[in-house]
Amino acid sequence: MEIREYQPEDEESWLRCRVLAFLHTAYYDDVYQQKEVYAHPSIELVAIEKGQVIGLIDVEYETEKHTVCAACSALGAMIWHLAVHPDFQRSGIGTALLIATEKKLKSLNIFQLEAYTRDDAWVNLWYQKNGFHQVSHYLHIFMEGNELNGTIHATDPHLKPKFCFAQYTGADETLIKKRFSRVHECRCYRKNL
Repeated sequence: MEIREYQPEDEESWLRCRVLAFLHTAYYDDVYQQKEVYAHPSIELVAIEKGQVIGLIDVEYETEKHTVCAACSALGAMIWHLAVHPDFQRSGIGTALLIATEKKLKSLNIFQLEAYTRDDAWVNLWYQKNGFHQVSHYLHIFMEGNELNGTIHATDPHLKPKFCFAQYTGADETLIKKRFSRVHECRCYRKNL
């Protein structure tokens, strides 16, 4: 396996790796058709095996405080994408990508790293094992069908909402979790490098 900088010709393989890695997680429907381009500087690494992307990490970092990260107290970096192809999971690829990224961040004098993830226990455990600490959370809510009644209203009488994604930052999480069938806790993690 080789860890190297992402190259534009990696895009299709990058997309496939990400989709397959997320398939059996709470992010199963977070599908991209193009790789993201960042407004700020970034570190984009891939793990390559036999010409295919088997792991990836994209981290956007700050040159001015609080332009990318919300939970970092100094210049920080945000993990936007971290994924390992299911056929290669639990073999240290994610950790190797993280270590390579942290080395690059330190060379840029960035010593805080932030990440958000949903409530998959094994993913949260991975972040904790790699030195991240949860600093906050909020809810991701997916509403559809009758769950939209009395919640989402269109101003145009010919427009009928069928699906909605929302974020909830209020105090009554229990009520929200009872009211909607698909609710995920989105956890913010931070690590000091």
